[in-house]
Amino acid sequence: MKFFAPILASVTLSASAFTASRTCRNTSLRAKNNDVDIEAPLLTRRESLTKSLLVGVVAAGVVISSDAANAFPNKISDKYDDRPKQRGSKPKNLGIGKRKDMAGGEYIGLKECGAAPNCFCSTDSIEDSPDTNIPPFKWDTSKLSSRQDAFQQLHEVVKAYQPGQSNIDGGGFNIVTFDPEAGYIYVQFESLKNGYVDDLEFAVINKEDNVVQVRSASRLGYLDFGVNAKRINYLANALREKGWDAPGVLLETHQGYAEENRVTSF
Repeated sequence: MKFFAPILASVTLSASAFTASRTCRNTSLRAKNNDVDIEAPLLTRRESLTKSLLVGVVAAGVVISSDAANAFPNKISDKYDDRPKQRGSKPKNLGIGKRKDMAGGEYIGLKECGAAPNCFCSTDSIEDSPDTNIPPFKWDTSKLSSRQDAFQQLHEVVKAYQPGQSNIDGGGFNIVTFDPEAGYIYVQFESLKNGYVDDLEFAVINKEDNVVQVRSASRLGYLDFGVNAKRINYLANALREKGWDAPGVLLETHQGYAEENRVTSF
């Protein structure tokens, strides 16, 4: 139960914030894009899922491994190898698949984020989940003539990632899947001390355009203290240097995420 104490504390705080937010808004939701009041009693995906998280987090299991041989070889230190690792289970339904939005409409995209502020996904609806939605990345078609070329370059950028940058991902990373023909990359990143594993995906949905969808999410816990935002932004910065349109996670559009995770920059 010691492990869950900070999680439960964060959930309790988020529950209070959730209640206050709903009380203040009553049944009126303000559309963020055009500042028009829309009368609707619907919750956003995050608000709805927060309710179920309050119950589910208490019963959630943790997969703990003490096998140091499972650590990624590009970790920055062996100092914490004797600690049990809390890697969690690989999420189901990763990759491109059929999803449902809050209204029940179907769409093709990456696995949607949950209620916790520890995930970003470019295929999440900005209307349903503005706190987790980020823009997709786009390669420069004047420099890269094909999807295969773009993913070769993206692969090189991921391979050059520096474990330990911004004090995150010190446990290293592993590129699990690299498929330039399909336009898909799946990478696992590990924290240094406790071995928490996060999952990162890049994927092309429409084979006719130059758009790469992005998802980065933590497996365990509630808060991520800015880790997923810092990871995405590090890679986005490297891609922008190569001519990509890769905005990343912006502080001005994700203030809620920053406040909950108690960070001022990423």
